[in-house]
Amino acid sequence: MITFSIVSASKKLFKYTHRSSLVHTFAPTLHSTSCFTTIFQLLALSIETQSLRLSLQSHARSHHLGVTQHPLIAQKLIFSYCYFEQPADARLLFDSLFVKNLHICNTLLSGYGKNQLFLESFEIFREMSRFYSLPSADEFTFSVILKSAGEFGDFFVGQMVHGRGLKDGLLLDTVVGNSLMSMYCRCGSFEDSMKVFDEMPHRNVSSWNTVLAGYAKLASEKAEKALDYFSLWDFAKGMQAEGLRYDAFTISTLLPLCGEYAKSDKTDGFDYGRELHCYIVKNGLDSSFRFGDEVHIGCCLIDMYSKNCKIFEAKMIFDRLKYKNVFSWTAMINGYVLFKNYDDAFLHFREMQWGARIEPNKVSLVTILPACSSFTGLMGGKQIHGFSVRREMNNESSLCNALIDMYSKCGSLHYSRLVFEHECIDKDAISWSSMIFGYGLHGQGQQAIMLFDEMLQNGIKPDITVVVGVLSACCRSGLFNDGIRIYESCVYNYDVEPTLEMCACMVDVLSSSGQFDRALNFIKTMPMEPGPSIWGAIMSASALHGNSYMADLAYKSLMQIEPENSSNYIWLSNIYASSKRWDNVAKVRMMMKERGLRKSPGCSWININSTTHSFMVSDKSHPRSDSIYMILDQLVSTMKLSHYIPDFVYLIEVIE
Repeated sequence: MITFSIVSASKKLFKYTHRSSLVHTFAPTLHSTSCFTTIFQLLALSIETQSLRLSLQSHARSHHLGVTQHPLIAQKLIFSYCYFEQPADARLLFDSLFVKNLHICNTLLSGYGKNQLFLESFEIFREMSRFYSLPSADEFTFSVILKSAGEFGDFFVGQMVHGRGLKDGLLLDTVVGNSLMSMYCRCGSFEDSMKVFDEMPHRNVSSWNTVLAGYAKLASEKAEKALDYFSLWDFAKGMQAEGLRYDAFTISTLLPLCGEYAKSDKTDGFDYGRELHCYIVKNGLDSSFRFGDEVHIGCCLIDMYSKNCKIFEAKMIFDRLKYKNVFSWTAMINGYVLFKNYDDAFLHFREMQWGARIEPNKVSLVTILPACSSFTGLMGGKQIHGFSVRREMNNESSLCNALIDMYSKCGSLHYSRLVFEHECIDKDAISWSSMIFGYGLHGQGQQAIMLFDEMLQNGIKPDITVVVGVLSACCRSGLFNDGIRIYESCVYNYDVEPTLEMCACMVDVLSSSGQFDRALNFIKTMPMEPGPSIWGAIMSASALHGNSYMADLAYKSLMQIEPENSSNYIWLSNIYASSKRWDNVAKVRMMMKERGLRKSPGCSWININSTTHSFMVSDKSHPRSDSIYMILDQLVSTMKLSHYIPDFVYLIEVIE
């Protein structure tokens, strides 16, 4: 007779013994009272060692010994088949059982959900609800089916399950209520989720977290129409009012919003983020939880501080992490990229690989690629592209989109097109818009329009990003009539709701073509108030056409919206200078001086022999600045000899 200690010891011997021989080792000694226990242990061992073959052998041995009808063995076999993504075999075993208890039905139902067989899981639930051949559903059944309905996004089925739960009186259970709220949130019906929340007799931390997750999703996606961050924060504090404490999930739900709303006019996300950080330290959430929770909260803190332009605090959080995985390194790299500190971004990217011996994943590469287009140039981007090819990650849609954008901004439109055509297998709307933006950036508006038409022919509905990209390309290339046609087609034929970005592009198209009256009429019919981007487009077009009246109108509007923006004064000054209105130029300059405004100096850089050299206006910090200015003087002299008259607007910018 085999004791439990022998069964436990067999796990250690398993790695050195052939799996089939292990099963046969137990065969001669199995006793009728312990055979099902041995088979049960072997099935658990097969899952632990990821061995489908051992599960099949255990099933064959249990059938030979006549224990397949035992409820524990049958339940474990069904669970094993679903775990190894063999739901058809699980159903065959389920149908062969003479007696099906509630646990077996729930196991198959859960297995169907994990294998995304939602229709099959709903059929099992219906059979359990009819009380014919299967036992009636319990709280666990409702929780599983509601989770499947939420993942499948079937709001109608979720409502039917809700009605059935009311009839059976099972909605008083807290777990069922949490699953019901999660289903409604996933299906986009937050109001119904709140109704369930308000009617729950008992709420736990998971109840609040479920609603907070739905609340945060709605606040980030539809803040201008429904909820704001203040309401979310007040709602979260209601959790503490009921005597419940925030857990790691609560913190990780709230912290990203503190970064998303960092630059919002409604609230200061940094204050809320610091308050949450204090709560984390005070309650030991940064050290008392599991390894995964500690790293995840650390990543959220790094992201929050980075988006609030507090890169020093983000680095302190990163340095204090006891465990650093690829996600924490990526969060820190992303912080430096957001802060435009590309030197440290690449330094940490290299340190992650060579110092910490952590290989970057897809997200790491997508994070560092924008720094290549802004700092290291084409060579650095090619190296990352080569790394992705060696790791067979170059066909991922998000990485392909980042590569298309990087190559376009580095001036290599040919490579962008190659990635788009040959490596981007599953093209999404971002893929098309990235390529269209690339054509627009290089002044190839006709190619952008042709690609846009090809996208429509492939049955992809245009979204806001694609429309903005193709309209910008039309404006840069002077294809004003095509821009107007595309805008009207997207709004009236494809039901694209106009946004401020789209309207700004349209105003830019009209005003750049000299149709200022039409541009003003369009502004009056806009569904939203014109912002800085709208009047900025008018200002730029006024400078292009020398229209002082429109420049004054745009200037006055910009002064009301953002009076502390120095760029608005520079724009107006340049327009006055181009029309030789020097008195007005002096007045604008005096106004800037009185308000203490100065234009931020522009910065240019060039990469030579893997070294990046940066330059600003009147900058003499470069070690070879004397030679650089000598060459610059020679170029200016050559330009004068060739009768080149420099643009006065350019001289105004240099003086600044």
